[in-house]
Amino acid sequence: MQLALKEAQKAYDLGEVPVGAIVVSNHKIIGKGHNLTEQLNDVTAHAEMQAITAAANYLGAKYLVDCTLYVTLEPCVMCGGALYWSQVSRVVFGATDDKRGCSILGNIYHPKTAIVGGVLATDCADLMKAFFKARR
Repeated sequence: MQLALKEAQKAYDLGEVPVGAIVVSNHKIIGKGHNLTEQLNDVTAHAEMQAITAAANYLGAKYLVDCTLYVTLEPCVMCGGALYWSQVSRVVFGATDDKRGCSILGNIYHPKTAIVGGVLATDCADLMKAFFKARR
């Protein structure tokens, strides 16, 4: 999660909502990303989407079986759907997102996906709060 936080800091430094994600397979980072929605003028350019695409390109395959996604904020419904289709084996997130997190719809992840929440939640939430406080 520390590495996902470093990705989130990159987003923060670019003026993006500070969310970072990494994909790990066999103890190796195979994909990483941070929010780029403002930079790319693309609402789908979330950290998870960037990391999923990078990991799939690395593997040369569309499925992320036996991979873990670490992300600083609970995935939104769009990212949850992408994680479902990628068949990622495990999602580990930091802070919960009570307004836009995909858990508001129940479990939309693939049935074989394990979910772990609250990892470094305070650190992840603090970065998000600092970002929005600076914008107001």
